[in-house]
Amino acid sequence: MILPFFKYQGTGNDFVMIDDRNETFPADDQALIERLCNRRFGIGADGLILLRNDPDYDFRMIYFNADGAEGSMCGNGGRCIVRFAHDLGVFDRATRFIAVDGEHEATVTEADVSLRMSDVAGVGKQGTHVFLNTGSPHAILFTDDIESTDVVADGRAIRYSESFSPGGTNVNFVQQTDKSALYVRTYERGVEDETYSCGTGVTAAALAAYQHLGVAEPVAIRTIGGNLQVSFKPQIDGTFTDVYLIGPAQRVFAGTIVI
Repeated sequence: MILPFFKYQGTGNDFVMIDDRNETFPADDQALIERLCNRRFGIGADGLILLRNDPDYDFRMIYFNADGAEGSMCGNGGRCIVRFAHDLGVFDRATRFIAVDGEHEATVTEADVSLRMSDVAGVGKQGTHVFLNTGSPHAILFTDDIESTDVVADGRAIRYSESFSPGGTNVNFVQQTDKSALYVRTYERGVEDETYSCGTGVTAAALAAYQHLGVAEPVAIRTIGGNLQVSFKPQIDGTFTDVYLIGPAQRVFAGTIVI
């Protein structure tokens, strides 16, 4: 079978995109998805995303981690699939779509994709770490020296720690760089490595930094792969609504592969 695919990236977080509106992709073949995401023997990506039809929305997003397992919500992947759907002519400027964590809205400009994330119940603690769920689970560690942090070793230890078993967590190392700016580095479960950027991770970092460091909203985020912005409305009960992840998402290339 010859599979057409597209490659997209959002601040260096890259994804294999499949137009699966005819639902012919073997989504239950975890080994195939893992091979397609492999940077040595496949296309290479942090994850694979299927775009499918949905009777109640413009489209449905189905996200798989690089290990081939279906994953929780991916913020940069969400922005990339919005750009992909826009490039395919699925919508004009604004869209509503459904993902594993529920409904999302987004708008597209030439430069950026603005994605409305799920409301967040609040920022808490799990073990010794700040913890919250922004569509995916995230542990937050604040640091004054992010450049010297061993993101892979330290992140892996926390990801597999007893505090977060059995499902594990993503781990974000966060340094405040200005009154409304952060530098964030993320160890992603499923990828099992540091990624250039993590959308749900920077969202979690912004909310946690607002609560614990007094960072002003909207929050400018620096990642290894580029710059993002997170805006939100804090509520008196500790929840966050109108949470938006904003930044670039671009097509890198298209091709076919034999599977």
